[in-house]
Amino acid sequence: MQIVTKGVAGTMESSDISVRIEPREGEGITLTLTSAVMQQFGKQIEAVIRGTLASLGVTSAVVDAVDKGALDCTVEARVKTAAYRAAKCEAYVWENRK
Repeated sequence: MQIVTKGVAGTMESSDISVRIEPREGEGITLTLTSAVMQQFGKQIEAVIRGTLASLGVTSAVVDAVDKGALDCTVEARVKTAAYRAAKCEAYVWENRK
């Protein structure tokens, strides 16, 4: 999936996460994460964000995330939504079915 514009998802409400994804020159994911629970869960939140982007085939993007205590499933949903919006994609795949 190629990021072509800015995509945003989520809110600043408790138990949510705001995710903004933008195009990046060159390869790689540049991630900025702000969270009140960074000490306890920062690595896990970052892993979910990076893993979700990898599962979508995103290899180049600038990601800014502000976490307010979101569960992993919420983080994944917000990242997917922001990525689909940033890629101007309308063919959504919300879960992997076997």
